[in-house]
Amino acid sequence: MAIDSTEEYIDFFINLNMGENVPLLSFVNNERMVLKQKLEYKSLEKEPIKKGIEILEKLVIEIREMGEKAVIEKYQK
Repeated sequence: MAIDSTEEYIDFFINLNMGENVPLLSFVNNERMVLKQKLEYKSLEKEPIKKGIEILEKLVIEIREMGEKAVIEKYQK
């Protein structure tokens, strides 16, 4: 797992260039689901996955409180 911060998740989302077809909240929820599935794999290191899930869960809260546009602006480099 290479993403270690909220800023990196936002950059990754923006660089996917999905336009307005996929909202940030949907992307975050899908990423979180994928990471939770990866926790079940015995051969993967668990701590980076848990850290990613934690970042995504905090991001969901921020999106719900501030809105997608404000969150993207906050973390965009």
